[in-house]
Amino acid sequence: MFYWGELTSLDCAGVGLSCGDGFKHILGSQRLSELSVKRSLLAFLTADGKVTVVLLNGQSEEGQNKTQTSRGGKAPSPYKRFNITLKEQIHSLSSGKHHVVLVTQAGMVWEWSEQSTITRPFKSLTNKKIAQVACGDDHSVVLTRDGQLFTWGQNSSGQLGLGKDKPSSLSPQPLKSLGGIPLAQISAGGGHSFALSLSGSVFGWGRNSAGQLGLGDREDRYVPVCVKSLNQKKTVFISCGEDHTAVLTKGGLLFTFGLGCYGQLGHNSLRDEHRPRLLGGLWGSKVSQIACGRHHTLALVGSSKTIYSFGCGEQGQLGNGQQTNQCVPLPVCLPAECSPNQTVEKIMAGGNLSVACFQDGEISAGSCKEMSVLDDGIIDRWILDCEKAKAWNKVKSEIKKMFSSASCINGSFIDKSDKHYKMSERHSGLDLSLARLAFEKLAQKQKILLEVESVVKQNLLWSLGSTAAGVEALRVYLILPELLRVLIKQQRGRQLAVELASAILHLDQESLSVLRSLWTTLPYYYYRTLVKVFHSVSAHFITQMTTRICNRWDEASFPLKVLHELYDINSRRATRLMDDYFYVKELSEFFCSFLLERQKNVDPPLACENSLCVRREMVLADTLTHLRTNPPDFSLPLKVKFLLEDGFDAGGLRTEFFRLLSQDIRKASGVIRASEDSGLFWFSADTSGTSDEFYYLGVICGMALYNHCHLNIGFPLALFKKLLCLSPTLSDLEELSPAEARSLRNVLMEDEEVEEILCLDFTIQGKELIPNGREIPVTKVNRQKYVDLYVDFFLNKSVEYQFKEFARGFSCGNCSDFWRIFLPEELRLQLYGTSQYEWEELRRIATYEHCGPLDELVQNFWTVFCELSEEHKKKFLIFMYATDRLPVGGLSQLRLILVRCDYENADERFPVAQTCFGTLHLPNYSNIQILRDRLIHAITCCEVFGKA
Repeated sequence: MFYWGELTSLDCAGVGLSCGDGFKHILGSQRLSELSVKRSLLAFLTADGKVTVVLLNGQSEEGQNKTQTSRGGKAPSPYKRFNITLKEQIHSLSSGKHHVVLVTQAGMVWEWSEQSTITRPFKSLTNKKIAQVACGDDHSVVLTRDGQLFTWGQNSSGQLGLGKDKPSSLSPQPLKSLGGIPLAQISAGGGHSFALSLSGSVFGWGRNSAGQLGLGDREDRYVPVCVKSLNQKKTVFISCGEDHTAVLTKGGLLFTFGLGCYGQLGHNSLRDEHRPRLLGGLWGSKVSQIACGRHHTLALVGSSKTIYSFGCGEQGQLGNGQQTNQCVPLPVCLPAECSPNQTVEKIMAGGNLSVACFQDGEISAGSCKEMSVLDDGIIDRWILDCEKAKAWNKVKSEIKKMFSSASCINGSFIDKSDKHYKMSERHSGLDLSLARLAFEKLAQKQKILLEVESVVKQNLLWSLGSTAAGVEALRVYLILPELLRVLIKQQRGRQLAVELASAILHLDQESLSVLRSLWTTLPYYYYRTLVKVFHSVSAHFITQMTTRICNRWDEASFPLKVLHELYDINSRRATRLMDDYFYVKELSEFFCSFLLERQKNVDPPLACENSLCVRREMVLADTLTHLRTNPPDFSLPLKVKFLLEDGFDAGGLRTEFFRLLSQDIRKASGVIRASEDSGLFWFSADTSGTSDEFYYLGVICGMALYNHCHLNIGFPLALFKKLLCLSPTLSDLEELSPAEARSLRNVLMEDEEVEEILCLDFTIQGKELIPNGREIPVTKVNRQKYVDLYVDFFLNKSVEYQFKEFARGFSCGNCSDFWRIFLPEELRLQLYGTSQYEWEELRRIATYEHCGPLDELVQNFWTVFCELSEEHKKKFLIFMYATDRLPVGGLSQLRLILVRCDYENADERFPVAQTCFGTLHLPNYSNIQILRDRLIHAITCCEVFGKA
């Protein structure tokens, strides 16, 4: 081991022997394991675990150049030396200007200060296992084995990373903004700090007066900021000088930035660099190690066993036999004692000192401790030890530490190849097959799986914040569904899934946006698992509410909302899931039954009703007049009365009202028009009419949904997608306008050059889709863009105002946000109802009063009903229920009560329906023919409530 530079420091420690040319050889018995120098304080750790601290001139740097004499006339000692011994062996150390932080093999933290010259433990870190330590001039940073960062010391330039308004601290404070990031290394300079993730993300904070944070400016940072220019560079190591930084990549490239006035950046310049700059002077040489002193830099090229140096050389720290600065990397002139058969094991630099460690043969693995991650070896040991009484407590302790830390989980299961370094908002860097195999292996031992579930639920999920520092911090949301997959197979984990969904929904918009991008590119089978997990949990809790008297809506709502997010993502994925994966039939059934019960049980006083009186023949006009002149409280249940008609609205009149409204809107409304080739309706492009008509059309639709009535206007699915903030596609245009969609598909499928055959440009209906669209022909290269813009114009931009007003009215008329959890198909079904008739269901649901199913009258009724045409059966539904549209679940969701009525003149009477209650009063007809005639007359001729 050799050292060179400011020799006084180690000379004073008595560990060196001169070997010429400014080099000294460190005695074998004093072999250095760690070296840290800041200004006038030097600390080193020898291989046998002993620590020595040396203070030059026995004082701080401010007094180095003063000459003082004692009363006896003798010069003061040029240094002070302190030997530090602890009961536990010391593993690593780092020094500041006036302090040294020590870490023991067991992970305990101690601090020695120049002021007191005593060593004290940090009690707040007693239960933390420390993996690494790094000290700046006046601050310290430690990394725990479970991925937590703690900082303390001065915060004048943001060195602690806790925020601008946070004061300096003498005790360690958690740096929570990097929570969840799996960290590989920490480093500190004079007043700045860095943290490096396992996948090469670099985060810096603190003093930035010379651009040493690499962010392109000189502004200090008070919280960690990602150095985005180093993303995907495969960074594996960072070293900090006082005001400059060096970064090493896995490929052996070296980037430097910060203060350059001594040449310490190596760019043949004395200029500062505010962004990471590749060191061209070592291009073609694979750098394997780097080390920064105060104002100089060392780089080792392992293949040639050559150490390069550049920067300040005033103390000989460059090892070139001179005491001058050097702004390009040049080889260190090692002494003759260095055998060509030896390999450079390690280089170290600090202050104005440089050290090189040599050894014979191959280099042994370094002893730098990293944070814990889950792997097969750990899982195998847990499985082996879990049945041993004494070993189980240790296993439980390890499970708790591992699964309480998002950083540990996020650092596990990364791609074994270098792909994880290419991490981005569309690539997580995970190999989820490893996660699947790991959790399947854990599931082999119920004891272990239940412990993991408990720890994740009680500790991990509660630790997740609303802000993620980067992609790596979001990996936990991709990994945990694999745990839920094995838990749900065992009928467990549902509450855990709810809390995971809650954590996802509480992410801030920026973090959630990144997670959505990761979902978009998630491999098919893992995306399917994600969807199936939240689908099954949603269905479970909704089924409980349907079959039991209980409220599980709080549990069901979170996974339902996540499922809705995933449905939105699905349309943007290259490999999509079928829509059936997202359809929760239990939800539609529950919603239907819930509102039916509300209609049956709620009978508010008149003052708490939203009352509306209209003329049957002028239902649309009267409704618009009422809404404009007397805006109602839409949160109250709607009660309808038809002018000059008898009848109390217990649901039937309201249903009839919306059926008539749908007919009038299709016939008389000028704000929508029917497509010639599909018959479906879309907004009219003409907005010259009454400006509020689009708004009130939305209000009417919202009122229908809120009051659980069907309003079948005939809009395509695109409308419901837009209401749910989803983007319509070419398939949606195909539903509305098949002819136009076919033309566009032909453009996409044309084999020949589109420009020559179709003569298309970027216009539609005379309007340009892009600037200068008339001048841009549609070609094979840009035809997909043309189709996308065409669809966007037709379904979005051309009706932007119309839809905006409609959506505003829809939200006003339906004051509950419940509808937002539906998929577009489900929302359309709730508003339109269904026309799928299973007529045998009607007989199956029927109940009887004053008669039985075997009575002749009842048998005759069902015979007549079965003989009716399809059209007459629909009219029977209108007669009975005021609409022929059925709720989700079809006829089985209705109620039919047949009541026998005995009259002396029964053959002269008509059947009477109570639409609100699904009750049919059937006179005791003398024969089946009279029953047939009276029933057909009733269902075809009776349109006025209260009259037969």
